[in-house]
Amino acid sequence: MRFEVKALRGNEGMIALMLDAIDVADATAQAVAQNYTVISIKAKRSMLVLKKSSNYKFPLVLFSQELLALLDAGLALVEALETLAEKELRPEIKKTLKQIVDHLYEGHPLSYGLQHSDFNFPPLYVAAVRASEKTGALSEALSRYVTYQSQMDGIRQKVVSASIYPALLAGVGGLVMIFLMLYVVPRFSHIYADIGGDLPFMSRMLIGWGQLISDHSDQLMIVIVLVTGSLAFLFTRPSFKQWLTLAIWRLPTIGPRLHLYQLARFYRSLGMLLRGGMPVVTALQMVADLLQISLRDQLDMAAESIREGMSISLSMEQNGLTTPIALRMLRVGERTGKMGEMMERIASFYEEEMARWVERFTKLFEPLLMVFIGLMIGGIVVLMYFPIFELAGSIQ
Repeated sequence: MRFEVKALRGNEGMIALMLDAIDVADATAQAVAQNYTVISIKAKRSMLVLKKSSNYKFPLVLFSQELLALLDAGLALVEALETLAEKELRPEIKKTLKQIVDHLYEGHPLSYGLQHSDFNFPPLYVAAVRASEKTGALSEALSRYVTYQSQMDGIRQKVVSASIYPALLAGVGGLVMIFLMLYVVPRFSHIYADIGGDLPFMSRMLIGWGQLISDHSDQLMIVIVLVTGSLAFLFTRPSFKQWLTLAIWRLPTIGPRLHLYQLARFYRSLGMLLRGGMPVVTALQMVADLLQISLRDQLDMAAESIREGMSISLSMEQNGLTTPIALRMLRVGERTGKMGEMMERIASFYEEEMARWVERFTKLFEPLLMVFIGLMIGGIVVLMYFPIFELAGSIQ
């Protein structure tokens, strides 16, 4: 969120600043860090502006790994960023790195440079860097983010790789059935047109479908185009996406697993920010976007309870953001004072459970899908050739 800050500094008189911050307290802290005396702060809601960087992908993980290596080698932050900019061949990324370096030379912290560059750095990344600036542990923050992103990418890759074969199988099977129903069956319907009354009921239905397609092919193509265009339009509407997401979440088997995956991402991100030194309420606001819309109200209520003095474990439990295992581990984290580390352990536990479930599901789903597609294609072929078998029997 952007805040309009009116402040004083030295002999400069009254100055109006525009700061990107999480809340009023964060905006005040940023202004004070720049030696301003804050007079007033007002939230300013502006239209969403698409930056030029949306046309390219910044290699954030690689950038963090290289920056971490240079910092560990003893280079200063500015020197490390200048080194990365000098070796970069892609002009868009080189420009972004130079913008960050320019902000550092102006006296701004790294988080400010990340926020005000052409690339839209993830708020979670900026928050981790900002928290490290207060503790002086930038290397640790970068290392934690690289680990976090690698683990999240690993889960995503497991899900994608497990779904490739079923998707190919379903796609090829669907194309074969479409080819049979739109091309082969209409041609068989002309052959059997004269003996349609003596055919079995299912064969007559199939032949009738073929004749319908043959007689109204133009209208059918118009209907297909309209339906495809309507579906494409619906998938661009946020309301439809929200409805579809809620419908998937209500599925008896998939819904609870999606809930666990959301909690795993939530705990992983929250743990990373807490280990970086960020206050828990601010960290909860930063990770709210990672949760499904229906859970964000519960997170807001949990944050309010924590702000009022309730323990993290109890507020999470009362607002449906825990499981029995997570609740016990959160209580252990509160007793030991290692809440951030314990949240990351909760995330690891659920990520491993999700990986095992995806593996079991694909092993069961793939043969069932093959049987279903085989029965559908085999049924169509048998119904097409059944009249030939009937004719052969009558001749004998």
